[in-house]
Amino acid sequence: MPKVGGRAPAFTLPAVPDGKVRLSQFKGEKNVVLYFYPRDNTPGCTTEACDFRDNMAALQRKDTVVLGVSKDSLASHEKFAAKFDLPFPLLADEEHQVCEKYGVWLEKKNYGKTYMGIQRATFLINKQGKIAAAWPKVKVAGHVDEVRAAIDELND
Repeated sequence: MPKVGGRAPAFTLPAVPDGKVRLSQFKGEKNVVLYFYPRDNTPGCTTEACDFRDNMAALQRKDTVVLGVSKDSLASHEKFAAKFDLPFPLLADEEHQVCEKYGVWLEKKNYGKTYMGIQRATFLINKQGKIAAAWPKVKVAGHVDEVRAAIDELND
């Protein structure tokens, strides 16, 4: 997992609605909230996405963009974004390469089954392309408030 203060790993991924998103396109202009989530249309992931949606105006005033990343396909992302009116890009990391770069592709256990999947995590990347804050094991309730507080510290 990248360290706070270190350079954020570069990536380019297919995205809804933008076609492709490169981390470098925001350098020098925007802070980036890069959040990794397990699956479209699951309860925790939906709550988290809607919390970011509901805070978009405040985040945009702080020169901040939100990027959601999961292993889901672009078709799944399109449906998820439309269903919940999500105003930010959802990136498809179907081969989990970016998830691996950020250390969130891990072995998980659920109902006695072991499998590989995405650990819910968020990274705040500043305008210089460095990790300003990281939340490696996100609890959805109250998470967006924590992210907003960290962005406020960046802009002070």
